[in-house]
Amino acid sequence: MNNNYVPPMIIRKTFSQVFAFMNVQLFNSLLLRRECCSFSNGEFLKAGLQELEQWCSRTTEEYAGTSWDELQHIRQAVGFLVLHQKSHKTLEEITDELCPVLSISQIYRIGTMFWDDKYGAQGLSQEVIGNMRTMTTDDSITTPNSSFLLDDDSSIPISLDDIARLMLDINPTDVEPPPLLRQNSQFHFLLQQHTD
Repeated sequence: MNNNYVPPMIIRKTFSQVFAFMNVQLFNSLLLRRECCSFSNGEFLKAGLQELEQWCSRTTEEYAGTSWDELQHIRQAVGFLVLHQKSHKTLEEITDELCPVLSISQIYRIGTMFWDDKYGAQGLSQEVIGNMRTMTTDDSITTPNSSFLLDDDSSIPISLDDIARLMLDINPTDVEPPPLLRQNSQFHFLLQQHTD
């Protein structure tokens, strides 16, 4: 994108939106499919997230921006899936330290669907599950029609003023036409401008 003169702000916004989309899709898959809530799937997702984190740091903030922050829900859910000794964790530790961005109903859903296919370890304690069930029931009474799924917002918040400020002073004759256009006789006028 940078080689094709896309301004860094547009690149940042694009990656931020792509990461937000990945967050929604991956997180909602965990909440909807029990086979996704396994320990080994958590390890698989953790490895993929580590690659994305490395890419963000290599790409630098100029182009990656805050894209990594867009993955908060899936990062915290994966952290829960790969956590050892879940049965020893209190509800406060889970909600305050491990999964502060997730709602109780989201943690409850992941916690009750989790299964350790690798070590056969126990999930959350029955006390924690019971407390979350009570809180989830209370929430559904006070806010009916609330969903534990994330909503997908596909809009990229770029204003026309942002775009106007980004207009680069590029001379079109300095840009080499792509091979597909150079080979097409209808675009030979681009080559004539480029050689003048």
